[in-house]
Amino acid sequence: MKKATLHLGTGLEFQGFSFGYEYPADGEVVFNTAMVGYPESLTDPSYSGQILCVTYPIVGNYGVPEDKVTGNISENFESEKIHVRGLIISDYSFNYSHWSAVKSLDAWLKEFRIPGIFGVDTREITKILRERGSMPGAIIPEGMSLATPPYDPGSENQVAIVSCRDVIRYGSGRKKIVLLDCGVKHNILRCLLRRNIEIIRVPWDYDFNSLEYDGLFISNGPGNPEYCTAAVENIRKALSADKPVFGICMGNQLLAKASGASTFKLKYGHRSHNQPVRLLGTDRCFITSQNHGYAVDGNTLGKDWEPLFINMNDGTNEGIRHKSGRYFSVQFHPEASSGPTDTEFLFDKFINLL
Repeated sequence: MKKATLHLGTGLEFQGFSFGYEYPADGEVVFNTAMVGYPESLTDPSYSGQILCVTYPIVGNYGVPEDKVTGNISENFESEKIHVRGLIISDYSFNYSHWSAVKSLDAWLKEFRIPGIFGVDTREITKILRERGSMPGAIIPEGMSLATPPYDPGSENQVAIVSCRDVIRYGSGRKKIVLLDCGVKHNILRCLLRRNIEIIRVPWDYDFNSLEYDGLFISNGPGNPEYCTAAVENIRKALSADKPVFGICMGNQLLAKASGASTFKLKYGHRSHNQPVRLLGTDRCFITSQNHGYAVDGNTLGKDWEPLFINMNDGTNEGIRHKSGRYFSVQFHPEASSGPTDTEFLFDKFINLL
């Protein structure tokens, strides 16, 4: 086992061992407290530009499933590739066992040239990130070095990096929606297709308003929504067409910006399977899967808009809705994958509006 070092922006160093692709990795270090779901998390485009620290101690024990693709949609992953720039874990399981596994996590990381480090105290790293906030960092195997300062994902438009380049069509359902791709997870596509919907998936800056469609869906995605001015302008035009709109994660932030509200960066974001949210005006609470570093400032919503959900841990906005009831969005992931499916009913709410 080759030694490796995790360097954090605070100047702290953690000594461990290299696994996966043996090469330096740099990016914004964030943490996720989920107990399972590393194949889904690593392929989530919302992690673009980031090094992921997994707090659950044992990782790799159930290996990695086969990458089956049906109709341009992966059956087991959330996109076509791994999006994290590096992986930090405590105890790597060299032996894996699962009926669907075809390879080890180590082999999968090597395949996509993603460096990893294990044998470090991920609880202590997470405590530092909670106290100091997400920060730049680097994984450097012994005998190697990083020639430049760690990569800052906030320095460029991450949505433009992960969005599709061309218009892609799925299904042939009774209703037709435009899906604005800001880094869409494939389980969102699966959830919509299961509801007999035709999807027109378009790039993040595509002017879809000339298309024929029944509703607009705005997907999740990585990074700072401030870069997505073209998307915001096109969403703003769509709002005047009075067709239903549903947004998830980045979609919540872009819909809010199109309505005139503002967003801000959270100290360390929400990345887990156990974020509690409350439906405003009720005592109904839901456990949700989340992965985002920015949030909507609920105090900046216009008079025709109102908060839909609120985070019960820190009070931040978890969704908005227009008072007409035709436009709404959530900050969490009702499609889960991985994570709880408690809020999948929101897809039905959107479909019923079409």
